Amino acid sequence: MPDQFGSRRSFLGAIATAPVLGQVAARALGDNTFELSPRKVSAEPVGPNDRIRIATIGMGIIGFIDTETALKVPGVELVAVADAYEGRLTRSQEVFGKQVKTYRDYREILERKDVDAVLICVPDHWHAQMSVDAMRAGKAVYCEKPMVRTVDEGQDVVKVQRETSAVFQVGSQYASSILYDKVKEIIGSGIIGNLNTVEARYNRNSDIGAWQYSIPLDANPETVDWDRFLGNAPKRPFDATRFFRWRNYWDYGTAVAGDLYVHLLTAIHHTTRSIGPNQIASMGGLRYWKDGRDVYDMILSLFDYPQTPEHPAFTVALQSNFADGSGGGALFRFVGSEGAINVSFTELTLSKRGMETASREAVLAGYNSVRTFSAAQQKAFAEQLVNEEKAPAARSEDVTYKVPSGYDERLDHFVAFFQSVRNRSKVYEDAVFGQRAAGPALLANTSYLEGQTVNWDPVKMRIPG
Repeated sequence: MPDQFGSRRSFLGAIATAPVLGQVAARALGDNTFELSPRKVSAEPVGPNDRIRIATIGMGIIGFIDTETALKVPGVELVAVADAYEGRLTRSQEVFGKQVKTYRDYREILERKDVDAVLICVPDHWHAQMSVDAMRAGKAVYCEKPMVRTVDEGQDVVKVQRETSAVFQVGSQYASSILYDKVKEIIGSGIIGNLNTVEARYNRNSDIGAWQYSIPLDANPETVDWDRFLGNAPKRPFDATRFFRWRNYWDYGTAVAGDLYVHLLTAIHHTTRSIGPNQIASMGGLRYWKDGRDVYDMILSLFDYPQTPEHPAFTVALQSNFADGSGGGALFRFVGSEGAINVSFTELTLSKRGMETASREAVLAGYNSVRTFSAAQQKAFAEQLVNEEKAPAARSEDVTYKVPSGYDERLDHFVAFFQSVRNRSKVYEDAVFGQRAAGPALLANTSYLEGQTVNWDPVKMRIPG
């Protein structure tokens, strides 16, 4: 069969004209490089009745980042924040103004009639409870990933979203990225053939990257509401390290997989239109950051995705390593039978090579069994190849797509969220999507802890049986 994308012109033309949904616009930069067009944020004036009033629950690192990003969307106003550490409440008013009300108890925020939406940016063990409480209080909810700490909690969140019809979006911003929209477009076009493997990693090589966050000098039982932080977690005496570095402990967090695999799985599910794997296997350990934490700092996992009407069967290999001396960073590789897509934080490169047919010379004299045959059989093969030899397929040039300088997929994610709040339109990453991304990541932990392969039902979103 001739290679329909064999030439540079037909290759680039196929990308431009592929019959797929929601193509991402791009402009040529030259040298087979294109810049993706960002989504436009409406700059039209927003009337007083159109304003969305938000409150952020949890003013840690991501709480400030999410709040600052949300406020870039026209018509969004911050009215309240909650946190268990007094210093973060003080800092919130220093940054966002004295008019912002502060609370230690998030339930006081949910009682306010003027709060339209809440951003939940708290430790993982609080995600489900706060999400359920907020939806039942009639609030729109933006919940940071992973959506839940346990698979069973995810079932509860999905149930409550369906019951309340609340606008609920998980904060894993790859679901709104124009870069991964382009990956989805390319995979859907068939240019890389049938997807068979996805490789991805999210590595780090620094103390802060490994969650050794700074602890304020005034951290004590008076400035930290320790019991409120613990919630349903096991009771312990006050421990500032556990409070400010909660990700390092199973009692409050979901380890590296819950923090970073969820991003990778979100991108994979978004680009392939998959609902998830049915088998997960993991290995890893605590190899470097032996600072008192009880979670691992390196994990490797395999996820097997069965064939569905949306995609062929494929296998995913994920890695997160907090002691990557080469520099860390994130990388994706979507591999198909005709090509591959390599993705970094800011660009993707499409390479199409296809499956090769050996040349006559390679068959007869290369690394092949023919040269071990008798002279008569070698002659017979040579004569047969004269009649059957086909011209080798032409090789295509690589094509690169870049996001614009300063592009922020987190902002796109918030734009989508607030559009849903205003218009009651479907969110990009609802509770069902969130459960299907969180579930396999959490089961990667289960496999690591139990030392065995774990099964998952991506349709029912639970462990089978």
